[in-house]
Amino acid sequence: QLVESGGGLVQPGGSLRLSCAASGFTFSNYVMSWHRQAPGKERELVASITNTGRTTIYADSVKGRFTISRDNAKNTLYLQMGSLKPEDTAVYYCKAVNGFIIYWGQGTQVSVSS
Repeated sequence: QLVESGGGLVQPGGSLRLSCAASGFTFSNYVMSWHRQAPGKERELVASITNTGRTTIYADSVKGRFTISRDNAKNTLYLQMGSLKPEDTAVYYCKAVNGFIIYWGQGTQVSVSS
């Protein structure tokens, strides 16, 4: 099970930190990622991180503004978001992948507006 938290309403230029708490599987064996889906748009990859945390990948649209990290001891994935823009408004989902096994969280809403 994956449970996201930390979403909310923030002004442009502001910051938020999302968390994704994992349970029921061996978190440290899974590649983790954050995805987002804006109204009327397809779900897109925001950032991913390997099971050890050594390698991260970011969408061009968030490079330099967002940071993905994980704490395997706490079974938790994070997304630190800064310099937020209105176009970052979306439902943010975390995803866990290990081979053919895939888990999705239920999502948390992030709204960026003045």
